[in-house]
Amino acid sequence: MKKMFAVIKREYIQRVRTKFFVVATILGPIMMAGFTVVPGMMMMMRTGGPTRIAVVDQAGDTYTPLANALEDRGDRPRQSATPDLSGPPAVGAGASQEQIKQAGRMMRNNIELEKVSIDNRPLSDLKQQLESRIRNHEIDGYVILPPDLKQGGRPEYRARNTADLFTRENIQNAIGKVVRNQRLEAAGIRQEDIERASQSVDLKSVGDAGQESQGEAGFFLSLGMGIWIYMSVLLYGQLVLGAVIEEKETRIAEVLFSSMRSFQLMMGKLIGVSLVALTQMSIWALTFIGLSVWAAGSSIKLPHIAPIVFVYLLLFFLMGFFIYSTVYAVVGSMVTTTQEGSQVAMPIVLMLIAGFFVSFNIIRNPNSPLAFWASMFPFFAPVTMLVRIVTETPPLWQILLSLAIGFLTATGLIWLASRIYRVGMLMYGKKATIPEVIRWVRQA
Repeated sequence: MKKMFAVIKREYIQRVRTKFFVVATILGPIMMAGFTVVPGMMMMMRTGGPTRIAVVDQAGDTYTPLANALEDRGDRPRQSATPDLSGPPAVGAGASQEQIKQAGRMMRNNIELEKVSIDNRPLSDLKQQLESRIRNHEIDGYVILPPDLKQGGRPEYRARNTADLFTRENIQNAIGKVVRNQRLEAAGIRQEDIERASQSVDLKSVGDAGQESQGEAGFFLSLGMGIWIYMSVLLYGQLVLGAVIEEKETRIAEVLFSSMRSFQLMMGKLIGVSLVALTQMSIWALTFIGLSVWAAGSSIKLPHIAPIVFVYLLLFFLMGFFIYSTVYAVVGSMVTTTQEGSQVAMPIVLMLIAGFFVSFNIIRNPNSPLAFWASMFPFFAPVTMLVRIVTETPPLWQILLSLAIGFLTATGLIWLASRIYRVGMLMYGKKATIPEVIRWVRQA
């Protein structure tokens, strides 16, 4: 045990003292915030000038209400009974519903319309003139509204940037809204009655405590914790892989095996790197607690997290770390270079990615059979069970069963890896094959 503690101390101190550890500790929360907040801020920024669209109104009475619909003119915002598809499907992990709607309004307001006079000219001549203006960058596109628009005629849209689907969707929704209102007015219904009937219903969502909540906090919390576990296990598993390959390339393992057992060396590495990970995560947790205390006196609302969730976070992180890091250690002992290690470790990464993507279905239905079995599968459980706990806490026996299966799997993998580790670390010159690995297990 004394020798194993020496390995743990060496692995811990050597990695904590590096500049990479300091930089990663500082940049970790910043990068997480960047992935969640920056996309929303970028979607709400106005880049460049407005999108200039020329409108050929053959119907004669559609241009003005179309411009009003795109610019949201009026004393109060007009709400449509149909879904608003003018904005992007998501703005960012930290965005609220109001921010998403605001981004959609900003994109609508960034369209500048120009009415084109027909003057009894043929439509073909108008199109040629508009195409020439597009080539000369005088306009970005044009819309032709047919004279039978209210009877079902299809408007024509042409744009220089065909990939700008948001502008196309905004114009299409605005035309649809205008035509619908004109048809209702033609049927004898007043504009005020149309607006009153078109107002959408504001659904009030309440949480467990009876307070109003839209549910975004729970969604983003569960998603954030899933990303945290995924990134942490992947990052520190790669550290174990790199450390094993480094010792194999420098042949330090030959000296170490002469003074200690391979099992002690492997466990020392795993525990040492896990302590590095826990140190980094503790710093991040203290930062989060400090932020929570600061936000308590401000207008920022952070989701309430029960203390037991942090205990589960620690347990499932350790479970996932030892499962995947043990496999990484075996891979490192089987290959000869870092490039080969990355190739062989790809199925491990795909396994972790699969568990992360399954968690999206679990967020929607945390008590489904898929959610249950995915949270029991040890290679998925570090992410999937934690997502279930945050979204809708399952019965305690399911959590304990998942932990028991996971740690038993980790123990079995450690036992199996210890039988491969010594022979693999002393093999040089070629990558081990599966039959060779099976033979090492039987002979150890």
